[in-house]
Amino acid sequence: MNTGVISSRYAQALLLLTRESGRGEQVFEQARALLKDPSRVPEPLESDLARLVMLLRRNGRGEFLRYVLTDYIRLWCKDSGAHLVHLTLAAPDPDLPPRIAALIGGKVYIDTEIDPSIEGGFTVILDDMMLDASVRGQIEKIKRQFIERNSRLV
Repeated sequence: MNTGVISSRYAQALLLLTRESGRGEQVFEQARALLKDPSRVPEPLESDLARLVMLLRRNGRGEFLRYVLTDYIRLWCKDSGAHLVHLTLAAPDPDLPPRIAALIGGKVYIDTEIDPSIEGGFTVILDDMMLDASVRGQIEKIKRQFIERNSRLV
């Protein structure tokens, strides 16, 4: 059984359903909330999303919900022209998310995570691109360059 094909088909069907109902953004927000914390189901669950869950259960594919929601989020962003950004910071910085949103332009949804292990700076993941402006990333880059240069000398 191909998980990617199954989840993609259900996600496309959900996208078509939300286009017709006009509740795509609400389903998008609830899907993001469910993926962040599956133990906290938003109340009330959007009717289109509830229909998807019932359909997956009825077809014995409940374990695919996480994959379907991930695919739906990607498809909805592409369809609506929105951007989903994952921002990882070493310490909270309330000024950075609005600046990143302004640079990207358009409708931007930012998921922020605090990770002290990056030592300083931040990382940004937008679509399939990643910008690593973290101290840890810079140290790793210098380390790779050092190893590469010294391995040529031997």
